[in-house]
Amino acid sequence: MANPSDILKKYWGYTQFRPLQEDIIQSVSNGKDTLALLPTGGGKSICFQVPALLREGVCIVVTPLIALMKDQVANLQKRNIPAVAIYAGMYYQDVERLLEEARRGKYKFLYVSPERLQSKRFLEYCDGMPVNLLAIDEAHCISQWGYDFRPAYLEIAAIRSYFPDVPLLALTASATPRVQQDICEKLLMKQPAIFTKSFARHNLSYSVIEEDNKPEKLKHILQRVQGSAIVYCRNRKRTREVADMLEQAGIAATYYHAGLTGEERAVRQELWLNSRIRVMACTNAFGMGIDKPDVRVVIHYDATDGLEAYYQEAGRGGRDEKKAYAVLMYQQQELKEMVKMMELQFPEVGEIREVYQCLVNYLQVPVGSAEGIYYDFDINDFVRKFELNITITYSALKILEQEGILQLSESVFMPSRVEFVISKQTLYDFTDMQPAYDSLLQTLLRTYEGIFDTPVPVYEKQVARLMRKPESQVIEWLQQLHQRRILKYSQRKEEPQLCFTQERVSAQHLRIDTARIKGRMQVYKERLDAMLDYIRNKDVCRTQMLVQYFGEKNTTACGTCDVCIEKKKRPLEGKEAEAIAVQLMAQLQAEPMEWTEVRNRLLSVKEEALLEVMQFLIAEGRAGRDAMGRVHLL
Repeated sequence: MANPSDILKKYWGYTQFRPLQEDIIQSVSNGKDTLALLPTGGGKSICFQVPALLREGVCIVVTPLIALMKDQVANLQKRNIPAVAIYAGMYYQDVERLLEEARRGKYKFLYVSPERLQSKRFLEYCDGMPVNLLAIDEAHCISQWGYDFRPAYLEIAAIRSYFPDVPLLALTASATPRVQQDICEKLLMKQPAIFTKSFARHNLSYSVIEEDNKPEKLKHILQRVQGSAIVYCRNRKRTREVADMLEQAGIAATYYHAGLTGEERAVRQELWLNSRIRVMACTNAFGMGIDKPDVRVVIHYDATDGLEAYYQEAGRGGRDEKKAYAVLMYQQQELKEMVKMMELQFPEVGEIREVYQCLVNYLQVPVGSAEGIYYDFDINDFVRKFELNITITYSALKILEQEGILQLSESVFMPSRVEFVISKQTLYDFTDMQPAYDSLLQTLLRTYEGIFDTPVPVYEKQVARLMRKPESQVIEWLQQLHQRRILKYSQRKEEPQLCFTQERVSAQHLRIDTARIKGRMQVYKERLDAMLDYIRNKDVCRTQMLVQYFGEKNTTACGTCDVCIEKKKRPLEGKEAEAIAVQLMAQLQAEPMEWTEVRNRLLSVKEEALLEVMQFLIAEGRAGRDAMGRVHLL
């Protein structure tokens, strides 16, 4: 019988696990509910993929990011491991087919978005599905005290009743003690085993720089630190500006944000992953699930509003355990704006109702309808047409999502669909009268099996290549055939999706829990205050600040962050110097000693500090050196 190491070697080619991975796998294999906190790059996916492969049945993996689940499914399939993903916006027939195949044991991994768990159809297929493990990625999303609360995560506990003896593994890269407790409670975890890898990254040097001229400072950093880099920016416009500025300076760069098409994002990501582009200027849409080990510097061009997100993003540097740098740049005005923005993040109830009313007008949704229906939704077009503030609008939509009224999904790629709506005989008659379409129709029939019986995904690029025609021409012909009612052509889409999770009600009857919103606002304020403290801090080691925020105690100073480096340059303060002097004089009470012996006895004191105090004692006439160079008291 295979063991975890055999599986790791067979499918991933590794000979040993990373720290804590094997312990987590063993806990899950023993049937225990388990919470694993592994910082970015800690290898979370291995922790559920290996134990799932050791057992018969399918592992259900819940993750909120469509791009991430697609990436993981593709990686598993490359290793000949059967895996599939089901997410918001997919065609109904495809979802039914994949769920039926999963129930029949065709797949080892079934990735689902949390919204899917609320579907009655999904729950029907759960009955009798041979599930061996429930894996909940980004588990902090279940806590309303977390920085990325998703109401759909609260439904996860409901499916546990379908698999009462199946262990649950919750994974996250960053969660405060309060959020950790909330995860365990909300997921109904029974006496969970909790594994936490230290949040300290000893190869990562943190720095915070107040800088008026950010463009010049950015170029200076990239000229001094060679290798791959990520530059995080506050908004989409800034990513383009930064990339253009770096290109003009001769530094190979591109930009990435959620507003680009799926194809554009994939191409740019691939160029960066293969080191053909050195710098990726991006919003926080970039990075989740990206495993590039040799990133040498992560620069935050703009400050973030919380340490959780900052820690995750900065942690994408130095995954190869070699020296890397995390740099945050800020301006005083920026910090003031972050505080002011809090009001926009939590609009008044009246503003929320106004956004809701504009939304249902924009989508033309009548009262009493729309539950469970997905709409293409372009927020920029929406705010432009209704002359709304983009920040207040987005915040209002997030609150409506957190209140369980609607759901927002990221951009999804839905391939085009073609379905013939006439008989074969009618089609033959049509091609006789309209021979110009014959080549296209023959290509469709030869390439896509079953196209006469069911709607099938069609890729215009593939058809164009087979026909040796421009893609635009193929699309135009398909549209014409659709208008002539020869076939039904649903063109591909990549827009974000919006879905109402309950019947549309009038704006005045909208139920909004103001007390709960105030609670979230207080948590947000605490998170923002912690971020501002980190930025303004000049005295405490940055690694110590970060790990203490996540509940880790007794971490030693890193010695490599900007605060630690600056401390080495500063003269010792009175109390610190006096404490070292007491230790030093206690060692010299008995007899003169060689300096190396003194040093060995006081290893807990930094050598520079010890030397400084010794020189002070000699200058004060309280200590000296004898003819043999030994140190002694006077």
